[in-house]
Amino acid sequence: MSRVIEIGPLRPQDRAAWEVLARGYKTFYNTDVPDQGYEDAWRRLMDGTEVHGIGARLDGQLVGIAHYLFHVTFWMPDSCYLQDLFVGEAARGQGAARALIERVAEKARERGAGRLYWTTKEDNASARLLYDKVARFNGFIRYDYAL
Repeated sequence: MSRVIEIGPLRPQDRAAWEVLARGYKTFYNTDVPDQGYEDAWRRLMDGTEVHGIGARLDGQLVGIAHYLFHVTFWMPDSCYLQDLFVGEAARGQGAARALIERVAEKARERGAGRLYWTTKEDNASARLLYDKVARFNGFIRYDYAL
């Protein structure tokens, strides 16, 4: 029997499960975030004006998260940046990541965005298998300038 993945907004009662997933995401990318950073991020997500978050649920349990935002661009309508996408290890391979991407794409279309894009590590082979199926790699490489 196939389990149904439900995609929807993050809810206040998701706070603890969200943090477990968010910490898993940050650990994967070797990024240290102080405890207060998670509290601040959650407040911004719940505010929903600058950044947005959705969750994937299996059997009512939060198993995946996506964070996204919209920003102006010079040559086209606003763009949608899928900043974070993470599915807990036990739920991988069941379609949660694809469903999260599709919901963000739906939100981008509703807003009239000109594109939806994201980045990942070059060696993130398992995620790139999915990304190569649902999107097009455009050849760009990202550089970060320390401020």
